[in-house]
Amino acid sequence: MITVQLFGMTKMLAGNQSSLSLKMNDGRQVKDLVGLIETRYPAIGELIQKKKVLVSVNQEIAHDETVIGDNDEIALLPPFAGGTEEEQIHADQFVRVQRKNFSIDQELDRVRSRSKRIGGIATFLGIARDRSRGRDVDGITFEHYEGMAQKKLRDIRERALKDFDILELLIIHRYGEIAIGENIVLIIAGAEHRADAFRACKWAIDELKQITPIWKLEHTPEGEVWVEEHP
Repeated sequence: MITVQLFGMTKMLAGNQSSLSLKMNDGRQVKDLVGLIETRYPAIGELIQKKKVLVSVNQEIAHDETVIGDNDEIALLPPFAGGTEEEQIHADQFVRVQRKNFSIDQELDRVRSRSKRIGGIATFLGIARDRSRGRDVDGITFEHYEGMAQKKLRDIRERALKDFDILELLIIHRYGEIAIGENIVLIIAGAEHRADAFRACKWAIDELKQITPIWKLEHTPEGEVWVEEHP
């Protein structure tokens, strides 16, 4: 018997369950698991076939031939709207997924303190708005895959530091219930020159929307809606 964690819209399609318990008798590969899901939960199976829902094994995106072990951590991921211990602690100061609000001034100071060479800082602040896709929105709830979400954000920071001429990058994303007008996500890029900071900041938020397992549930007067894409 294996346990498959569910997030976002997959929970709703499975009758509001947070996980599935499935017995795999005829194979131990991801494609065998997908076959079981297609039989029992055809709506989820269809999304997997369309690549709108991904399968992860041990917090890595899996392919059809990936072998599943008895103690592996398995999850279904709807569309997402390393180093030494000292380095890890440092990275966690600049990459966080948290419930509570953040102070923009404090986070700016955190980035500024990294280097006296920083001459330009670019920021992106995402805020909960009261209208989305032609619908009024009363509030938002963000759900995330604990562990994997932080890992993906650390990957984004490391790639930005490597691929862009910047000195520091900070990423914070909140989860849980967010009221209209409250902060959601903050990205701060510090560089010697403003153009490099602008480029890194834009790339980071675009990449976050593509690869980070964080899902948005909008509360509207007509009901709750899982958002598949984050413009």
